[in-house]
Amino acid sequence: MKSGNILVVDDEKVIRDGCQDILRKDYYVECIETGREAINALAKDLFHLVLLDLKLPDIDGMQVLEKIKKENPHVEVIVITAYATIESAVEAVKKGADDYISKPFTPQELRLSVQKALRKKSLELENIYLKEKTEKRDEPVITVGNSPKMKRIYELIRKVAPTDSTVLICGESGTGKELIAREIHRQSLRRDRPFLAVDCGALVETLLESELFGHIKGSFTDAYSTKHGSFELANGGTFFFDEVANLSLGIQAKLLRATQEREIRPVGGEKPIRIDVRIISATNKDLKEEIEKDNFRKDLFYRISVIVLSLPPLRERKEDIPLLANYFLKKYNQKRKQDIKGISSTAMKILLSYHWPGNVRELENVIERAVIIGDSDVILPSSLPPNLFSPQVSKSKLDKPKTLEELEKEHILETLNRTSFHKTKAAKILGIDRKTLYKKIEKYGIS
Repeated sequence: MKSGNILVVDDEKVIRDGCQDILRKDYYVECIETGREAINALAKDLFHLVLLDLKLPDIDGMQVLEKIKKENPHVEVIVITAYATIESAVEAVKKGADDYISKPFTPQELRLSVQKALRKKSLELENIYLKEKTEKRDEPVITVGNSPKMKRIYELIRKVAPTDSTVLICGESGTGKELIAREIHRQSLRRDRPFLAVDCGALVETLLESELFGHIKGSFTDAYSTKHGSFELANGGTFFFDEVANLSLGIQAKLLRATQEREIRPVGGEKPIRIDVRIISATNKDLKEEIEKDNFRKDLFYRISVIVLSLPPLRERKEDIPLLANYFLKKYNQKRKQDIKGISSTAMKILLSYHWPGNVRELENVIERAVIIGDSDVILPSSLPPNLFSPQVSKSKLDKPKTLEELEKEHILETLNRTSFHKTKAAKILGIDRKTLYKKIEKYGIS
């Protein structure tokens, strides 16, 4: 696969043809003769590297170099000169050249110089990605669990991750679709390359197109500089479309082309850029219904849904609630520098009886709130928001007097929750041996 766009600027046809013959197997190469043509070409397309002769018929090569670095600072420049003097090399580097090569040069010398410059370019793109990743403070919700439905999801992830197949993750808001996408990437062969996520509903169409595919300076009103798109930043890695159903039909057509041709075209650009990314998408809508409404392209649907993962809502896997709640308790204990030991049995009963329309994300918010406002060493019903108290778990019912057996069961369950169901620790706290604890767990049907 060709891995970069190169512009060769030299008035000697033999040099232009030679560079093209040497490089065209691995790169897209365009050759021109003059400095003015070079400036115009860079205004129309995104090039990763310019091979620039210092002796041009219309504009001095040094002036062209200064113009390129001022207008297109992202472009690597290798200066070509027939005058192999230290003075010319030093002056070119001072004006922004990344390397220089003197005529006559061998094919091997040219290849090595180009590879070095494009490696530097690749590192710059990775640094842009890492900077954006660092600046993104929102942590994806965690989706863990031992329920049969989640076990099936994790088994499918294990099988799908090592492939390059496109994946469509379906599920209600808050079920943890982005985390599943990240887990697929983590288990894939692309794990050491970037994972980039774009929320398709967060940007208007014009900005989203620029975000995805990049743009050339001056291609629209606010395009003050040339921008690398997210697809290019994710090259070699995984690209995640969050809420893909929100894409306009125009962007869908361009995404289809990107998946079919494995190339993108920046806004305002004329030349394509080759990409190698794995696409994972997510939606909380029924895409087949969206196709019937003419809101989503059928051909794109089949492209992005080779593998479909359907995440269950939290109300369909309530056996995972204690595990998730204790995970979030540990997380916010550390974050808020608290030392809350666990969740009381009555509070857990409320959590288990609630229908969780906001799914895992809502549960996380509830636990964070309880950690912040609680004034006990365990989370109590008083620390939970009022909307969690359903008619089935009303305050009066919770305050109803309990039998000794009910109190013992609640005390054992509360201790197990505090120790994350570590039975040896729980038995020690309760002052009984493990065998007795197991008998009581069986007696009260605790799981």
